[in-house]
Amino acid sequence: MNRTKFTLLVFSLSFIIILSPLLLFAEDGSQLWLRYQSAIHYKAKVTSKEKSPAITIAIRELENSWQGQPIEFNLDKKQKHLKDGYQIKGNNDKITITAQKDVGLLYSAYHLLRLQLTETDRTNLNLEEIPAYDVRILNHWDNLNRTIERGYAGYSLWKWDELPNTLSPRYDAYARANASIGINATVLNNVNATPEILTGAYLAKVKALADVFRPYGVKVYLAVNFSSPKELGGLSDSDPLNPEVSKWWSSKVKEIYSLIPDFGGFLVKANSEGLPGPQDYGRTHADGANMLADALKPYGGIVMWRAFVYNPSNEDRAKQAYSEFTPLDGQFRDNVIIQIKNGPVDFQPREPFSPLFGALRDTQEMVEFQITQEYLGFSNHLVYLSPMFKETLDSDTYSDGEGSTIAKITDGTLRPNKVTAISAVANIGEDTNWCGHHFAQANWYAFGRLAWNHQLTSEQIADEWIKMTFSDNKDFVNPVKDMMLSSRETAVDYMMPLGLHHIFAFGHHYGPEPWGDVPGARPDWMPWYYHNADSTGLGFDRTTSGSNAVSQYFPPLNNIYNDIALCPENLLLWFHHVPWDYRMKDGKTLWDELCYKYDSGVQQVRAYQKLWDRMEPFVDEQRFREVQSKLRIQARDAVWWKDACLLYFQTFSKRPVPYDIERPVHELEDLKKIKLDMKHHN
Repeated sequence: MNRTKFTLLVFSLSFIIILSPLLLFAEDGSQLWLRYQSAIHYKAKVTSKEKSPAITIAIRELENSWQGQPIEFNLDKKQKHLKDGYQIKGNNDKITITAQKDVGLLYSAYHLLRLQLTETDRTNLNLEEIPAYDVRILNHWDNLNRTIERGYAGYSLWKWDELPNTLSPRYDAYARANASIGINATVLNNVNATPEILTGAYLAKVKALADVFRPYGVKVYLAVNFSSPKELGGLSDSDPLNPEVSKWWSSKVKEIYSLIPDFGGFLVKANSEGLPGPQDYGRTHADGANMLADALKPYGGIVMWRAFVYNPSNEDRAKQAYSEFTPLDGQFRDNVIIQIKNGPVDFQPREPFSPLFGALRDTQEMVEFQITQEYLGFSNHLVYLSPMFKETLDSDTYSDGEGSTIAKITDGTLRPNKVTAISAVANIGEDTNWCGHHFAQANWYAFGRLAWNHQLTSEQIADEWIKMTFSDNKDFVNPVKDMMLSSRETAVDYMMPLGLHHIFAFGHHYGPEPWGDVPGARPDWMPWYYHNADSTGLGFDRTTSGSNAVSQYFPPLNNIYNDIALCPENLLLWFHHVPWDYRMKDGKTLWDELCYKYDSGVQQVRAYQKLWDRMEPFVDEQRFREVQSKLRIQARDAVWWKDACLLYFQTFSKRPVPYDIERPVHELEDLKKIKLDMKHHN
């Protein structure tokens, strides 16, 4: 080798060595919270008498990354109480893990690695983990053309045109991420389902995905179109009481289970937003759900029947699900579970809980959350959703006396259920970082952790996620955690404070449009239907003298919500039409309070920008810049929301914006001209 070449080689190697720390820590978010460091100089000793694909994965994960004591796996099928859970016992010398199912051993491996990554003491372990819900499920609103309804992280992960023969490595990565937080089920397709998903060609593709997910304990479910027998099978109708229709479904279910023996069941959206259902034939939701349940019963499958129903009517939209389902209580099969959105309208930044929870005394109920931020700034806004999830789960319905929380009603604590479940609409797409916003990953993580253990606090979950995803340096963890924990309330403040709701732009739901009025559109799709602004005041009167939605809640909540003086101020405009000069608890008028809330939201987002800029030393450059860019968008959007809402409502209140807060920077007429092209999002 000549001297020149040698010199160049040495220079190149030196350059690589100097740059290697930077290369090592440049991150794109694709690893999520699974940023385990390979134990290069140490291979953990893991022993197991039992073998299975799930146990093989558990051993591989620990051998690759565990840097602690030897581990022994034990399967004890007699310990039925553990369900999918596990016991971990250990000291400095050895850890023994016991589970009833092999997937429990897999979950325990991720538990240990979480302890390691968060630098939690692992020298004296004695714990038992049992999941709160049997079915912990993601609902993907993914279409067969790979668009995602209300998805803001690129196209669908499922490459239907390549399946079943070509398997993307992200399928395995997806299942692994879910297993790491205890999610054990997934609905692959949109609730606005097309019958095509049930064709033989697509079922072969579904089988290919199920085979990838199975070792990670993730079962596959499908959303089905109620008209499939007519549309796909060529029958004259899809009437659930038609024996030919029942026969068609039984045959189709048999076909599915012959391909996928552990298939989970069906999710159904019927007679809602124009989709077909049993009411098309004069039948009830119970008739439709029970027919499908009977077809699935021999195989252990379940039907998750959505309660998200509302039709053009004079009745308050917030009352319709309750009105439609409570008369059917007790009529559903024991493998049917009614899936209820957390609030009575539609995944708003804040809603009271749905009054259906607890009202169906003889029917199994499950919560449906939304992880994807349809009404919370898409993947542009940093909004940590765990506080919203907890707000619902911890809400006391008083259905069975004080302490009848939604968590206790749905997890089987208060009412023995044959199956318990909890669901959320996924925010996952093909983007490199999975969720479009690095901090949106925390919402996927939080749902999984709460589905496993709803007694965890939002702070605990945020603490774990930050340490696993970014850094365990307390100078980073503590301020970022404070930002996350306040972010949902901040978003409510700059969008719709004090119980305002559904004043978004028509169709895409991204920006503000309180003036919205589309000619010929249904009233309950229009913002004015919900805010009712006039010269007198603001808000929807749902008291006994208004729509009487308060009567759907159990005492004492019905009386609390009905009384303007007792109603929680963060729900005031949900339940009351409030005069502009009404005195709030802090002495401000409603109008001034509204102005200060909007301004507070704007100032908080700006504070987040300053906070994040100070975090630059702790974060790799790529993720730092990408979050910084998103925060700029959020700050501009917050001002857009504040100006649009205050300038519009001011045309009714005729009162000045308090002089000590920031002046509007837009003209109302200019804001009314903004039209976003969001077709690719829907």
